[in-house]
Amino acid sequence: MKNYDDVVEFHGHSCPGLALGYRVSLRALREFKKRSEDEELVAIVENNSCAVDAVQAMTGCTFGKGNLIFRDFGKQVYTFIVRPSGRGIRISVDWKRPPETEAEKTAWERYAGGDRSKKVIQIVHDRKAARVRHILDIDDRELMKVTKSEQKKLPPQAEIYQSIVCERCGEKVAEPKVRIKDGNLVCIPCMEGKR
Repeated sequence: MKNYDDVVEFHGHSCPGLALGYRVSLRALREFKKRSEDEELVAIVENNSCAVDAVQAMTGCTFGKGNLIFRDFGKQVYTFIVRPSGRGIRISVDWKRPPETEAEKTAWERYAGGDRSKKVIQIVHDRKAARVRHILDIDDRELMKVTKSEQKKLPPQAEIYQSIVCERCGEKVAEPKVRIKDGNLVCIPCMEGKR
């Protein structure tokens, strides 16, 4: 199992979102005992935040293998399902941020407005580091709600498609994404006139 430093290396920096994804992934791995080598574990994520990088690094669920499914609901909710049984858990992050000081609020507003002075950056980084430590240290019950689930209908496994050469730009495109324009087989950007 990877540790938080490994996940930071994969993502590029430490942040509260990454820490949340790390903790969610740890909980899923405790439930299912091992990371996904192929497609036996599926993760359905309801956001596209930094947390999803931790889910990929920790659980082995990735877009490339087809066992990481993105649903754009903007929620810190993660469902993990084991194939072929359909046994799963749904994890909803329920983290309450520690209160901010007035100095932190002011610094964040200045940072969001483009102020990159040394003082502002230091306060913002300290605030972020404190949140990460809090997320990594608190009990699961303070961080997330976990419910068991049985999935009757499992997400389909990844499909491998034939590549077709776009007759306009010459680039390969997966067969289901090919379109017909003026009698030619073309990719979507060429169909939409964006190439």
